[in-house]
Amino acid sequence: MAHRSNGATTPHSEQAATAVPELLGGWALLRHLGEFQKNPVSMLERGSRELGDLYQFQLGPQNFVLFAGPDAHTAYFKAPDDQLDAKSVYQFTVPIFGRGVAYDVSPELMSEQLGFLFPALRESAMERFARIMFEESNLFADSLDEEGELDLPVAMNQLTVNIASRCFLGEEVRNEVDAGFAEAYHDLQNGINTLGFFLPRLPIPAHRKRDRARRKVTEIFSRIMRERRLSEAESHDFMGSLMRARYKDGRALTDDEITGILLSALFAGQHTSAVLATWTGLEMFRATAYLERVREEVRTVYGEAGAISFSGLKQQLQLENAVRECERLHPPLIILIRKVLKPMRYRDRLVPAGTLAMVSPAVSHRLPEVFANPERFFPDRFAPPASEGKQHQYTLIGFGGGRHRCMGKHFAIMQIKAIWTVLLERFDFFLDSAFPGPNYGSWVTGPQTPCRVRYRSRSQSSVFR
Repeated sequence: MAHRSNGATTPHSEQAATAVPELLGGWALLRHLGEFQKNPVSMLERGSRELGDLYQFQLGPQNFVLFAGPDAHTAYFKAPDDQLDAKSVYQFTVPIFGRGVAYDVSPELMSEQLGFLFPALRESAMERFARIMFEESNLFADSLDEEGELDLPVAMNQLTVNIASRCFLGEEVRNEVDAGFAEAYHDLQNGINTLGFFLPRLPIPAHRKRDRARRKVTEIFSRIMRERRLSEAESHDFMGSLMRARYKDGRALTDDEITGILLSALFAGQHTSAVLATWTGLEMFRATAYLERVREEVRTVYGEAGAISFSGLKQQLQLENAVRECERLHPPLIILIRKVLKPMRYRDRLVPAGTLAMVSPAVSHRLPEVFANPERFFPDRFAPPASEGKQHQYTLIGFGGGRHRCMGKHFAIMQIKAIWTVLLERFDFFLDSAFPGPNYGSWVTGPQTPCRVRYRSRSQSSVFR
């Protein structure tokens, strides 16, 4: 399928470049801010239709440039950190993750810190993770009545917190979920807000609760680390990997650094996974023919096994394509932002330093020249012969791209598959109201709330009973 013309950067001089075209409209001082706040995706799609794969717009005094489409994504994701910088944009995360980690350090040190987590994400760990996902999904299913109603985003957030805390942080943290950790983590999540993006230290109530929650989490993690050191038991989760890790100079990580890295890993995966799991369920509830194909695949893969396995999850391609289609239609992060530190060329255009450079999965995933009938929920677009996801390295960017691509992507997809494998086998779900629209008021874009669905227990012959 055709897509926009190649847009690789060129070696021509800056003097030969032309200005990036500007989106028209807006008010004198606020420019496009009002339109953006009302519906950011609609505004960005308008610009893409009118001006192509690179254009600029203003939100108040700040100038932005959108890179839209696979070729523009290549220029964006392959730009070096000293040209497109994330650190200066994501300073609002520093009060949550803490000093000395993530976006409070250089990109090189941040990469070194995140690299400490790779041993806990090896394939050898995935079988244990699959077992945990199965157990937690069944525990959640066991807690439900024979029939009833769920606020689906709340349910998916609860379930993914339970899974992620147990897989990444250990059994001890999972046991703390109902004893303070879940509430503290929720307050940390609420610390990410639009005002905090610009003024992360402003002493508003949400920020004061965020800071108290950060201290609470530090206390919980530090106590668990002290107990682990006393017991000398070796653990293979993220916390254990970080406790054993050493920087290149031989220094061990401090407890506060370990806490910050753990929180950054948890934030990177849990909230977005919960939102993507919610959208995946909602789309399948109304695509009943496809849902039956997913259920038939479960019966074929597991038969009388009675439990999910890592190898089984890898075979569930019908369900995986549904998750990928929801990543396309409903990316949890609708925009990714970097600051231009050095002027950047894209084809014959020059993006000046000081600009905020943006890509939007929500816009690029619905380009008709990339995806056929892009508004349609059609998971088979990712299967042969269409294979629309393989047209280009950066066709699907719901998990980012390049050096900063989400390291937990495969874990996230596996988790969502495990959750719906269990729940769809054990329950029928019904969405009585209209399909919900996106809630653009949240940093991570889930459905508008409340988002309630009915459920009813299925036959006792489920393969997971």
